[in-house]
Amino acid sequence: MKAHYKKHILEFKTPSGTSRGILKTKEAWFIVLENNGEFGVGECGMLRGLSIDDRPDFEQTLQWVCANIHLGEQHLYDALTEFPSIQMGLEIAFKSLAAPDPFQIYPSAFTKGEASIAINGLIWMGDKAFMSKQITTKLNEGFGCIKMKIGAINFDTELALLKSIRQEFSASEIEIRVDANGAFNPKNALEKLKRLSDLDLHSIEQPIAVKQWDQMAYLCEKSPLDIALDEELIGVFSNQSKQALLQHIKPQYIILKPSFIGGFKGSDSWIELSQANNIQWWITSALESNVGLNAISQYTFTKNSTLPQGLGTGSLYTNNIASALQITKGTLCYNPTKKWNFNL
Repeated sequence: MKAHYKKHILEFKTPSGTSRGILKTKEAWFIVLENNGEFGVGECGMLRGLSIDDRPDFEQTLQWVCANIHLGEQHLYDALTEFPSIQMGLEIAFKSLAAPDPFQIYPSAFTKGEASIAINGLIWMGDKAFMSKQITTKLNEGFGCIKMKIGAINFDTELALLKSIRQEFSASEIEIRVDANGAFNPKNALEKLKRLSDLDLHSIEQPIAVKQWDQMAYLCEKSPLDIALDEELIGVFSNQSKQALLQHIKPQYIILKPSFIGGFKGSDSWIELSQANNIQWWITSALESNVGLNAISQYTFTKNSTLPQGLGTGSLYTNNIASALQITKGTLCYNPTKKWNFNL
């Protein structure tokens, strides 16, 4: 077996705003395996400024993995605890190599085109006019759930925007999730959560910054709006540490980004622990190319969640990999008649 890696710079169609700044490009790293004329490909979804494995030796570690691919998937996975996105890339690549179709790693009704996955429509940060336009577009596209990033512009402006949505659409017509990306100050976070709860929102992701367990636990206990942990899960590796986090903070939800938490094995461990602690969950992609999004989507379908998932649409970039994924009426679908084009 041979292995090599490829780097591809994805270009955003429109610079996309988060509470951490404006994104114009995104690195995609692929592990490609070859064996007896067959190939497999997996994406390492490292995201600069957020992934725990955004570190100077990331590419060097990829080189080491490819040079030592003979050690096998499990040995390499165990050696890469501090590189969860590479763990995921390896998982996908080995499943891809073993599959009759390298882009159908979890065959199901989803990959046959017989079933779809309900997803939330993502509203990117910007001025009020820009965000309002996105919301209208998502509603017209048939999304029953939208997720709006907040925390980058004036809170009262964001509140007014949410109010304008609620005046037009009830909670039974459109479910709204908000994501603060840790932008709130612990001192006034509860007050903001109370004001947001008046708008019949579904939940808020990561209202305050990570590693403030006592403050986050207090908010989860007192907030009238359900709280979902997101970034809080990054860098928590052992099952013992995961259990300690969940039992201390007691969130209503956790959000699983496989690229950030050790791929599908890592996601499975979080799901098992959350269910044991009566905590609900959903799965979210993290700006991967269509290669990573495809794998995450197929994995997600096998989990039979009834909640809308936070999966991307593959339409953010001008130079994404042509794929079989498509969006229909607010759901992510796989069209088996469409051809993949992985020729970078």
